[in-house]
Amino acid sequence: MSRLLAGIAATALVLAAASPALAALKVGDKAPDFSAKAALAGKDFDFKLSQALKKGPVVLYFFPAAYTKGCTAEAHEFAEATPEFEKLGATVIGVTAGNVDRIKDFSKEHCRDKFAVAAADASLIKNYDVAMALKPDWSNRTSYVIAPNGKVLLSHTDGNFMGHVGKTMDAVKAYKGKK
Repeated sequence: MSRLLAGIAATALVLAAASPALAALKVGDKAPDFSAKAALAGKDFDFKLSQALKKGPVVLYFFPAAYTKGCTAEAHEFAEATPEFEKLGATVIGVTAGNVDRIKDFSKEHCRDKFAVAAADASLIKNYDVAMALKPDWSNRTSYVIAPNGKVLLSHTDGNFMGHVGKTMDAVKAYKGKK
């Protein structure tokens, strides 16, 4: 019986870690401005949300760590969709706290030079409430679409990367359709 209980407890722990938490920022909330070290096409630069919002909506997607299976697949999907986001006037930026020492290479290899990746610090993770349950110094998988006025248009948290690109694209299209 104790083995069964231990197995149930272990399963519950894994499910709790994998389950999506509700993102702190809700639709209509003001997104906190931030600056972060970033890389695009293997070149370092300083990213500032308020600067990017001057160009149009921002697709801000948090992911756990560069060079992990799901995060690499998600980056490939966002890279494929980036030209369409750009046609809609949107900027895509991936944000991670995992393996930040490798984001320069990740931006080249897996973001395919199409969009930037920024390094999240503890403050950014806290302000966007995207801490991973079992590894709170890393971010979970949460995507936001932020309007140029700084208001959140979409807040989507799901540990599975599939669907994030589609949901963010739909939110950008809906925003552009209302203008």
